[in-house]
Amino acid sequence: MQATAYICLVIATLCWGGNSVAGKLAVGHVSPMMLTFLRWFLAVAMIALISVPQLKKDWPVARKNLPLLLCYGAIGYTLFNAMLYSAVQYTTAINVAIEQAGIPMLIFLLNFVFFRTGISLAQCFGFAMTLVGVALTAAHGDLATLLQLQLNRGDGLMLIAIVAYSLYTIFLRWKPPVDWRTLMAFPAVAAMLTSLPLLLWEAGRGAAQWPDQAGWGITLYTAIFPSLLAQILYIKGVEAIGANRASLFINLVPVFGTLLSVALVGETLQSFHMVALALTLGGIAIAEKGRPKASAPTAPASPVD
Repeated sequence: MQATAYICLVIATLCWGGNSVAGKLAVGHVSPMMLTFLRWFLAVAMIALISVPQLKKDWPVARKNLPLLLCYGAIGYTLFNAMLYSAVQYTTAINVAIEQAGIPMLIFLLNFVFFRTGISLAQCFGFAMTLVGVALTAAHGDLATLLQLQLNRGDGLMLIAIVAYSLYTIFLRWKPPVDWRTLMAFPAVAAMLTSLPLLLWEAGRGAAQWPDQAGWGITLYTAIFPSLLAQILYIKGVEAIGANRASLFINLVPVFGTLLSVALVGETLQSFHMVALALTLGGIAIAEKGRPKASAPTAPASPVD
């Protein structure tokens, strides 16, 4: 079960690493809020094609948990991606990828504060390494800028995205016992609906851009891989090994995101990026190896197949 969970989580983080790059490639081809809305519009259409019979079957349970399911979409899907796609307008895809390594640290902190989830000394050390790596990236190699609060606007937007996805992961502990298609469908609908006001706001500012040919390709990628495949695999990973341990794999997003940014976007890999990657990878290795022996999953282990 653990091996399967690891495979699911690695593939999910590969998709998310590509999402950071897709957001950067989208600049000039489709606007951030247009991309967010169309991404979830297409995702909903694809889910509907395979889910209607299952949705009818799960409706009695889903109806009782509708506010929670809609909250998943509004926070984990719409807010996170709207902030990420906006962030890459002002900062690099590499920065956005590496800064997502702050998600596991925040998840651990929230789990400890609200649920008193056990944390080992090794995990604390791993968190510290991750935090330094994220801070180094956000400060563009100069930690002194953090003391002066001179962060790039895009890096600030990514902080909001990090908080949003951390809350989404924590909320997964209360997910209802429904099929994975139902667990995807209702949040996806919520994401589509809650992204519409953001699109209208963008259009009101005269900043909305309908996708061109390249923009449609990027939109389709985000609808299929980060929106559907990655979310399904991440949920399965959380079910199998718990939110704390599963969230550590988000630290692989910087690795995939950085490699794809260099290969596809042509961004320059700076020395501080390499140091930050080493810190985040070291953090995940130490925290996973030094986890409490009796660590229990922090999300329900009910099957969604």
